[in-house]
Amino acid sequence: MRRLGVLVLVFMVLGGGAAAADPRVVGGARVPIAEHPWAVYLADENGSQFCGGTLVAPTKVLTAAHCTTGLAPRAARVVVGREDKQDQHQGKALAVAGVWRHPDFVSADGGSDVAVLTLKRAASAQPLELADDEALYEAGTKAVALGWGRTSEQGPTSQYLMGVALPVMSDESCERSYTLYKPAAMVCAGVPEGGVDTCQGDSGGPLVAGGKLIGVTSWGEGCARKGRPGVYSRVLAYREVINEQLQKTT
Repeated sequence: MRRLGVLVLVFMVLGGGAAAADPRVVGGARVPIAEHPWAVYLADENGSQFCGGTLVAPTKVLTAAHCTTGLAPRAARVVVGREDKQDQHQGKALAVAGVWRHPDFVSADGGSDVAVLTLKRAASAQPLELADDEALYEAGTKAVALGWGRTSEQGPTSQYLMGVALPVMSDESCERSYTLYKPAAMVCAGVPEGGVDTCQGDSGGPLVAGGKLIGVTSWGEGCARKGRPGVYSRVLAYREVINEQLQKTT
């Protein structure tokens, strides 16, 4: 298993244009935080990034449930508006007031791998809307995954926010790749030959299509392996319960 904690930042094409390659990642490229202000990362008390997330309301961050197992709010920070993890003057590290984890969560590959963090104060960045249409999950839909995770299966994590273009795959294809794949709870994205993917450290981060959040980086076998696409929590399946959390103050 892989993303328990974490993008082979193998970048193909974002927004139709090729970005300059960053030699520290495998075919990867940076993406500007200004164009993805809702992309955030989770850090511990020492500032070390361990997962990703998406700002979905001024005080709410959607992430993976497995990122929050054993996580005490006082021990976590959500970093908003920081493209370069080493630039302490960029963005803000916001304190966490509360953690909600889906009550049915047991393991990432079991489904229900979603969690909502409530911030102690509102972030100034623009939130991202949740998926609201099954059409966003049609096979071949152009999606983009974002994160600061590992740049290869055994490689280092990225200093910068990275993005990778990943087409949504059919449920039938995902079921052939993984016996544990659950169409009602998950969506997978990638290409059969591999080479583009998310990886450790990207867990909890966004999979975006049509300007909406369609997936939360969850699990997979290795990173960018042939026939082993990344698996994401299907946001539309959890929209109602997530929205319930967005209405709560703590």
